[in-house]
Amino acid sequence: MKTTFLSTLLLSLFFISLTACASTSSINNGLVSIKSQNSVDKTVSLLKATLNKKGMTIFTTIDHAANAKKVGLSLRPTQLIIFGNPKIGSKLMACAQSVAIDLPQKYLVSEDKKGQVWITYNTPQYLDKRHGLSACEKIITKVSGALNGIARSAI
Repeated sequence: MKTTFLSTLLLSLFFISLTACASTSSINNGLVSIKSQNSVDKTVSLLKATLNKKGMTIFTTIDHAANAKKVGLSLRPTQLIIFGNPKIGSKLMACAQSVAIDLPQKYLVSEDKKGQVWITYNTPQYLDKRHGLSACEKIITKVSGALNGIARSAI
């Protein structure tokens, strides 16, 4: 009972800290979106540099706009960075193997209709709710802080 109360309190504090910067971030349907002052390319470059510095594995980057152009379609700048740390991801999968469908982690960097660039990612709390990762509470908290910190380094 105390663990549930404590985890609820910690999650509440996490969400309050994120929403305190309402002009630069939002949470919607398990997604965090953080406003970047940089272009999509510059934001992607900064994210990759920070991910490398933190020892993360960058598996690939998908340029959706470039792929759309190849088939004669047009998209605003939209890139997806797929990255992770097998040491952490494997621990999450040990708690609930189904979380593997949502791993590795991803940052979506996109430009909206107004030209504003956003970094968007799944909240670890969403993954917890979706896959029942309560046994990995400490890891979820750690991943939350890391994802937010890395994203903010690129804005």
